[in-house]
Amino acid sequence: MSITTGLFYFFSAIMLLAAFRVITARNPVHAVLFLVLTFFQAAMIWMLLKAEFLSISLVLVYVGAVMVLFLFVVMMLDINIEEIRVGFWTHFPLAALVGVVVVLEMAGVLMGGFRVTENADGAAMAQLSNTKELGKLMYTQYIYPLEVATAILLVGMFAAIALTLRARKDTKKTDPAQQVRVKASDRMTVVKMAATKAAVPSAAAASNTETQA
Repeated sequence: MSITTGLFYFFSAIMLLAAFRVITARNPVHAVLFLVLTFFQAAMIWMLLKAEFLSISLVLVYVGAVMVLFLFVVMMLDINIEEIRVGFWTHFPLAALVGVVVVLEMAGVLMGGFRVTENADGAAMAQLSNTKELGKLMYTQYIYPLEVATAILLVGMFAAIALTLRARKDTKKTDPAQQVRVKASDRMTVVKMAATKAAVPSAAAASNTETQA
């Protein structure tokens, strides 16, 4: 067995274990950290497949941005674990059925759509740039799916902000609609007060103060 094959099995084993811990961890913060580990192992497997751009993109985008956002959201949501566990076994048969369907669909796609074929012109393929070719496809043939994906990520970011800004006892909550409708007269009130004059100490009091000093 070659070194590449050994590394593939090593990274795959860690990725499967981390992915299993994502759905079995009791603490949601630990689940997010295991998901970060899963993404790292997937990036290493893509590096073995010589897909350097996809590997670095996975680390920079998902691990460096999206998962950090998820981690902060999970930490700020203050999730009640006991309430989430209620009714777990009641919904388990349906969840297991959905999981089996997803596994069968993925197996069908992997077995039928990713068969390795030999390429006769290997020297010409070696001269191509993965990043350049991926950029051409992304911004020409797949431009509309790319825009849909960015819109979904934007909506997800808004949803995360809205969830963290909900009314709680230990947080300050503001209503943006009220902030927009506010007027200058609501911010400042002019109060009329009678003129006052500061009391001036008399000469006798000043002399007594100097004598005491």
